[in-house]
Amino acid sequence: MNFRTFLVAFLFAAASAFSTHAQETWQKTLKQQLPLLGHRNWIVIADSAYPWQTAPGIETINTGASQLEVVHAVLDALGKVQHVRPIIYLDAEMPKVPEADAAGITAYRDALTKLLGQREVQSLPHEKIIAKLDEAGKTFHVLLLKTNLTIPYTSVFLQLDCAYWNADAEKRLRGALDK
Repeated sequence: MNFRTFLVAFLFAAASAFSTHAQETWQKTLKQQLPLLGHRNWIVIADSAYPWQTAPGIETINTGASQLEVVHAVLDALGKVQHVRPIIYLDAEMPKVPEADAAGITAYRDALTKLLGQREVQSLPHEKIIAKLDEAGKTFHVLLLKTNLTIPYTSVFLQLDCAYWNADAEKRLRGALDK
């Protein structure tokens, strides 16, 4: 085996090992952190150009995985816990991004819509969601899972809410306290 063949084989093996390690790392982190996450925490599944935010509570992990794979895994994991439920935010810009400027956006939107199913989704301008994350990251933990997707305005933002308490119950409680 000549040096060039060896080098190519080595680099391929290293890249494959990194990809497998990255996959195991984000899934392990999600599994470990999910019991710790609660009301007001966030999980973000971001495209590859999403910035590395510096707020102290924002933890960024490179998954090395596809966006839809990570969204599916996170929603599946959240569906198995009883303490939190996601409030889903998508960038308001995403429906307006043309296929001519971002090849694959149409297929991504269709696949994401199918994956989200009947879940309620809220849309906000990207900068407003980033501001919410910045603010949350000052006090609460944000788990940001960066994927290999290279299409703009495709990140999926999950603000966690209490699954066993709702706004109506909170309103009744506050009303009782005011009496």
